[in-house]
Amino acid sequence: MKKKILSTILTAALVFSMTACGVSAPETSAVNDAETPAAAADGEVITLVMAEVNPLDSVAGMTDQKFKEEVEARSNGTIKIDLQAGAVLGPEDQVLDQMLGGGGNIDIARISPFSLTPYGANKTKLMSLPYTFVSRDHYWNFATSDLAQEFLLEPHENGSGVRGLFYAEEGFRHFFSNEDISTIDSFKGMKVRVSDDPVMNGLVKGLGANPTVVSFNELYSALQTGVVDAAEQPISNYKTNAFPEVANNMVLDGHTIGALEVIIADSTWDSLTEEQQQILVEAGKATQEYNKQISEEQENVVLQQLKDDGVNIIEVEDITPWQDAVKPVVEENIKGQEDLYQQIVDMQ
Repeated sequence: MKKKILSTILTAALVFSMTACGVSAPETSAVNDAETPAAAADGEVITLVMAEVNPLDSVAGMTDQKFKEEVEARSNGTIKIDLQAGAVLGPEDQVLDQMLGGGGNIDIARISPFSLTPYGANKTKLMSLPYTFVSRDHYWNFATSDLAQEFLLEPHENGSGVRGLFYAEEGFRHFFSNEDISTIDSFKGMKVRVSDDPVMNGLVKGLGANPTVVSFNELYSALQTGVVDAAEQPISNYKTNAFPEVANNMVLDGHTIGALEVIIADSTWDSLTEEQQQILVEAGKATQEYNKQISEEQENVVLQQLKDDGVNIIEVEDITPWQDAVKPVVEENIKGQEDLYQQIVDMQ
């Protein structure tokens, strides 16, 4: 006991003498808090489950993998992303139901932002309106803007229980069918697969077709058995999901950008430290840049493969009749948000 007291007295005396001489006492740790997340300090490792409906070799899947890599690298391995692709956690609507309910086991998901429309995402709905974005550059001007941040936070602010982390894209969406769709008149009477989305329903009706709700993971068999005659997806998803086997005609109408959004449950977000939250945000920014680089490259490669494989790729020389056919859908869905919609249009 006497030795411990003597040691304490000597240590205090040493510090006092160093201070008196203008010398700083040695630091107890060399860890830079700005560079190392809080979880790394005590070795805690957390695992966040992430859902993806598409295969890993799709643009969406590749984007997810980049996000996983960025998060794990930036957190020094203290945040792990358990990426579950190929709809093993269920189709998108089921994933959303789990996350929005707040009681599921899914922390993060890559979704189509349009799937939030039935949950009161009125701002987000504007992104899905047909022929809104005229080019990829137009979309990216929006996706990296301050306005996009407002859209990402909309489901959190309306109490849905999730928030968006970042946007990406997988190219424009086009219709494909097991029948001829070389003209807009070809759609009359067709059964076209849609998700449960009022905007998509209106678009299909505007073309003279009959919208038919089918889960994405049942779409292949629905096309194969004639439950539906047509559907729509970005070019990369069309190929990676083997849809050319059952629907060998694709018309490049580009009615909607294939926007991607990564969301996180509010309950998960709130359980993270500020440092961990910032890691996810910065990982999202890096993933955006990666997605922007690969999306168009992948699309061009896949499009050429489809042509080489004998898929009937139909170019649209005049998009005006398509735009005119769906004007009522646009006008109906921008009511009360005309100025906000115009802000998006003006970003081209």
